[in-house]
Amino acid sequence: MNLFDVSLKLSGFPIKKAKSVLNSIQNLKMNDFESYIANQKESIVNYHLNHTPFYKSIFKATTFSSWNAVPIMRKSDLQQPLAHRLSDGFSIKDVYINKTSGSSGDPFVFAKDKFCHALTWSMIQNRFGWFNLDFNSSKQARFYGIPLDTKGYYKERFKDALSKRFRFSVFDLSEAAFQTYLEKFKYTKFDYINGYTSAIVQFAKFLEQKELILTSVCPTLKACVVTSEMLFENDKLLLEKHFGIPVINEYGASELDLIAFQNKKAEWVVNSETLFVEIVDDKDNVLPYGEEGRIVITSLYNKAHPFIRYDIGDTGVLSKKSTIQKPLLQKLIGRTNDIAILPSGKKSAGLTFYYITKSIIEDDGNVKEFIIEQLDLQTFKIKYVSTEILSVNQSEMIIKQMEHYLEKGLQVIFERQPHLTRSKSGKLKQFTSLL
Repeated sequence: MNLFDVSLKLSGFPIKKAKSVLNSIQNLKMNDFESYIANQKESIVNYHLNHTPFYKSIFKATTFSSWNAVPIMRKSDLQQPLAHRLSDGFSIKDVYINKTSGSSGDPFVFAKDKFCHALTWSMIQNRFGWFNLDFNSSKQARFYGIPLDTKGYYKERFKDALSKRFRFSVFDLSEAAFQTYLEKFKYTKFDYINGYTSAIVQFAKFLEQKELILTSVCPTLKACVVTSEMLFENDKLLLEKHFGIPVINEYGASELDLIAFQNKKAEWVVNSETLFVEIVDDKDNVLPYGEEGRIVITSLYNKAHPFIRYDIGDTGVLSKKSTIQKPLLQKLIGRTNDIAILPSGKKSAGLTFYYITKSIIEDDGNVKEFIIEQLDLQTFKIKYVSTEILSVNQSEMIIKQMEHYLEKGLQVIFERQPHLTRSKSGKLKQFTSLL
């Protein structure tokens, strides 16, 4: 039984229709594909000009004239209540809603219409299928965070069960935790590993210390898919050596879709079916293939909320070998998270702070940007830009959450600033360890 697909259908996501549409797009010839992209770009712009007051306020024009005249959207444009950004005919009750992780330092709530979200899952399943991985039948070892409140915890565990996943929490990357994980691999027929790069690399380093290759313990493993953080070449070599399986680099954004996925030739194939990806310079001019610049992405199907020429906050290069039907990501800059080391010796992935900072990422748009620095073993500084200063209650809640997810006795300094210093790539690194 295709339990994963059934669960999507029961949640109102038309996965069967989405797979059919995706298949028809992928079967287009080159000339037809070029026409498809041009028509879809114009169509989605006109749709939001006609149905989305929020987008009209950004576009400042009544009709589509040319693609170059379409303005680039910044994350700062989106930091206002979601209800102000939804398209006419959509309400919060009938769309898919989520929050960005804030790994770039610019968190916000977003929405997708249900067909668009079904297309996202169709794309993910299609790409994983390149390695004979099936969400309905392949068992996943998942290295992700998990909410620690009772309701959120069991909700995620239930979703994992429907999706044939077992979740290894990245909140504890200690040797004792990894030893427990290793025992789970011994007795579970996992098909693949998927999750945050930094946590998976830490597990590989544990295996290196033990002089173990994971496939000697779990011979059913076929592949490892890393996401959300930069994968460096030396880390990839470490993973391949101590996992004994191919390592696949995934690049995605929750508010958009799967953006790029490595194939068996190690080409980082960009999703051209449901997204349109551009590289632009500091003046928003489109750069030719082979030149480095800001990554700007258009979601071709999201009618509930516009993501049109959306500056995702990353810098990259599209290969000179790219075509409009098969763009190739040559280089991605950014998306690196440090490991937090705590007084007890416990280690925790930098993306742990996504779960902690949920308490300050409210849909009122108050907190615009934030970064977290670890100054010493006990002291963390949260620098933030906001309309209003964080209240005593909000500050206390953040400290409480840090103690809940990490450990007690931590010192937290709050520092409100008019702006935050950005890296060379233009991104804010959410967590940095100064140890």
